[in-house]
Amino acid sequence: MNRRTFVTRAAAVGLVTACGGGTAGSGATTPTIGVATGRPTATPGSNAASRATVELAKGGSFTFTLRSDKAPKTVERFVGKARSGFYNDLTFHRSEDWVVQGGDPTGSGTGGNQVPSEYNDLPFVAGAVGVARLPDPARMNDSQFFVLKADARHLDKVYANFGLVTAGMDVVRGIRVGDKIKAIRIE
Repeated sequence: MNRRTFVTRAAAVGLVTACGGGTAGSGATTPTIGVATGRPTATPGSNAASRATVELAKGGSFTFTLRSDKAPKTVERFVGKARSGFYNDLTFHRSEDWVVQGGDPTGSGTGGNQVPSEYNDLPFVAGAVGVARLPDPARMNDSQFFVLKADARHLDKVYANFGLVTAGMDVVRGIRVGDKIKAIRIE
């Protein structure tokens, strides 16, 4: 195996691991969202939403399309959480040269609930917005999302892709671990 293949596979394993949770029977638990974590619970969103703008507490924002035509349940969940204020004041717990990830109610990369995975044929190119997945490919996280800084086509069809950044990639590239989400505006 060459170095590039090794690094790519290691990165994919890291993305799976960073989303938290585990497979059934692994003994891993996933905190619930709501009363136990003090975060608001989401109400169902509207698939009529076409874009989201993530505003950072340190300043700056980025906007991405919402692809409800390719990931309707994922978009509905994200929109509902964003409109309820769920993401307000949460941090980005991961920032690497190729990806940033946030939306964990615990801030550790292990929080959020498990939901059925929703795969599609959207390519994971720079600016793609996806959802963290559990080691079991049939399950994904319900709140943690990531934005790619570089193409990562090895994630195609094995992660839920639900959007693409249309403005603010410079802001995405500047996100550091601990940066807070001020709010997410849905249009």
